[in-house]
Amino acid sequence: MRILVTGAAGFAGFHTCIRLSREGHYVIGLDNFCPYYSVDLKKDRAKVLQDMGVVIVNQAVQDQRALQQLVEEHEITHIIHLAAQAGVRYSLKEPEVYIESNIDGFLSVLETSRAYPNIITVWASSSSVYGTNKKVPFSEEDRTDSPANLYGATKKSNELMAHAYHHLFGLKLIGLRFFTVYGPWGRPDMAYFLFADKIMKGETIELFGHGKLRRDFTYIDDVLDGICSALEAPKAYDIYNLGNSHPETVLDLVQALEASLGKKAKVELVDRPLEDIEETFAECSHAKKDLGFDPKISLQEGIKRFSEWFKEYYKYD
Repeated sequence: MRILVTGAAGFAGFHTCIRLSREGHYVIGLDNFCPYYSVDLKKDRAKVLQDMGVVIVNQAVQDQRALQQLVEEHEITHIIHLAAQAGVRYSLKEPEVYIESNIDGFLSVLETSRAYPNIITVWASSSSVYGTNKKVPFSEEDRTDSPANLYGATKKSNELMAHAYHHLFGLKLIGLRFFTVYGPWGRPDMAYFLFADKIMKGETIELFGHGKLRRDFTYIDDVLDGICSALEAPKAYDIYNLGNSHPETVLDLVQALEASLGKKAKVELVDRPLEDIEETFAECSHAKKDLGFDPKISLQEGIKRFSEWFKEYYKYD
């Protein structure tokens, strides 16, 4: 395969490029190095990839003409679209960025797929599409028309856009709903990363929902299995949950971090903000049937692996 990965200097994109390159595929990465979080971390990820021989192009996915030129020049057969503006709370501050990146950017990918209809496109949706849905576990058949935040609304919009382009043009478009993906080289804005930083610095952690919020924490290697299998999905269009199917509380997360970092956390219990949902829980039988998806890494093991990387990267003794 000749694969273009958007968001290649991001967390999931970085690991995806590594996996595919090691499997012998031709991989080219695209990223605009958005300063939403540490650009230095993104540059360090990019350097790892470049040292492996992966070409990284500094370019915004919204630049449709440049994107199509890249696809043609490198004779791309598959696109894995992972570039997006992430984060729930940031959408309250900078909503325009979410429209530009998540809506306009995805439109650029769809139009590129339309221009090159033999390309297979796998793209990242999110568990955030389930919004205020009270039924658990979350199934792909559930209604997803009550988003709890703008980020979730943009991801639901992506699913509708993809369905329209598949219906109109017969494009092969496979969407993956990620559930709280974590691991080494992760995103510093996510809870596990923020908590690790504060624990090591002796700062107080705020636990929303008094620590009782439950998340379906899913280790990056398990998600990579789903992404790679989706490249050969048996259908031309579908949506799949990729989650661990074992939700745990945020207090469980803190305890796993304390154990692996070897340091006690200072905790303050606070109320849940409206943009957060109480629980995520993936029902993954559909992905298991079609993609062979079978997550194996527990939260305790995954956090141990993350903590080892975290202490090495930030030079904690």
